[in-house]
Amino acid sequence: MVKKHLKKTKSVINNPFFKLLFASAIYTAWVLWMGYYLLLFGLIIIADLYLTRFINWRFWRKRLPKGMQNKISTELFDSVLIALFVAVFLRVYLIEAYSIPTSSMERTLMVGDYIMVSKLSYGPRLPMTPLTIPFSHNTMPYTKNKSSFISSVQLPYKRLPGINKIKHSDVIVFNYPEGDTVIKKLPEKSYYTLTRQYGTRHIKDKYELLYRPVDKRDNYVKRVIGIPGDTVRILSGLAYVNKVPERKPAGLQYNYSVKIPSYLTDSSIFKTLDISPYDISVNEYNSVYEFPLTNKKYHTILDSGYFKAIIRNENIDPIESSTQIFPFNRGFTWTEDNYGPIYVPFKGMTIFLTAQNLPLYRRIITAYEGNDIYVRNNLIYINGYVEQTYTFKMNYYFVMGDNRHNSNDSRYWGFVPEDHIIGKAKMIWLSLDRTQSFPDNIRWNRMLKRIY
Repeated sequence: MVKKHLKKTKSVINNPFFKLLFASAIYTAWVLWMGYYLLLFGLIIIADLYLTRFINWRFWRKRLPKGMQNKISTELFDSVLIALFVAVFLRVYLIEAYSIPTSSMERTLMVGDYIMVSKLSYGPRLPMTPLTIPFSHNTMPYTKNKSSFISSVQLPYKRLPGINKIKHSDVIVFNYPEGDTVIKKLPEKSYYTLTRQYGTRHIKDKYELLYRPVDKRDNYVKRVIGIPGDTVRILSGLAYVNKVPERKPAGLQYNYSVKIPSYLTDSSIFKTLDISPYDISVNEYNSVYEFPLTNKKYHTILDSGYFKAIIRNENIDPIESSTQIFPFNRGFTWTEDNYGPIYVPFKGMTIFLTAQNLPLYRRIITAYEGNDIYVRNNLIYINGYVEQTYTFKMNYYFVMGDNRHNSNDSRYWGFVPEDHIIGKAKMIWLSLDRTQSFPDNIRWNRMLKRIY
């Protein structure tokens, strides 16, 4: 009886009409999701594949080299093509793997963590630079910053419907907003920071520059602090959103200055506290160490009684930060620890433009939304016309790293445009300690850990 049922089921599955209906349903759902309804003509190709077969769509079978004409080889070739198609589909529409190269999100995400990022959460962003080498980002493998894409062809920004909206405290992956211009020999340095320090002409004359489209800029991961319409302010290192204190993540940490007795300066004490050697700086003259601590580790050190003094760092000197802190204007006396208030724009929002608030939104108006702007005789010109207001075309976000004193985030370069957002960080699937050798380098306690 069971064999007869299985045989009947197999017969139905192998029926070409069943295959046609199943493939057509999947394809139609995909087209409706994409919103490109002209692609429904592709149903004609699907019908030909399963029923009429007027065209040999697997044309490569006739062109395989000698020695590959047997059934096993051709089936293997077909399987490889299908696997590549599935991999590209998953990478573009559903999920993609990324690695964590810096400590800006420690202890939430650590250097050596490999994470899975859901593109379905906020809706997958369709590729904007189609002429690119598959499975590469912005550089060719094993080359020194040689581009893996051709930017002459650019598609407009389009995001498909997703499952959720971006919420406060979400950990997101996005393209670095200031990554449009890169110094070829110094890709790890911010071009805009260097131009503020040394002048634009000096940098352009001295270095060769690379220009990258939105989806080919470096990938960053941070925590969402402000969503469109929020007012964000930071007081003594703690963020307030619409005057409400942020929900502190478990991995939130700040830098502390710690006076350590000379007999405890052995590195084993830092290993015991699980403090990365990359995060430690020391003034050997007075034995004062600086390193980041979570609230839990701070109290562990405080209660141990081993240390002479421990003080949390806080920058209260705005003059020192005027060229480093967004919006890089002396009219804003902000530091990384005392910042704002700053309003996060939303799509369709209209603001009155003044000389006072223009530094906050100039980069949005020009770099992200493609307008020319200049000020003459206290009048603001946009695309050659005097304007007193501006209406934003996109939503924007304010993000910060959990390692608050070691994070390159919105405090240093401003807002994240919606077209830069890639997806939501969901899970750590592998974690390797780069200071250890195999097998001690595997952090088993972080494997398959959800990201909050």
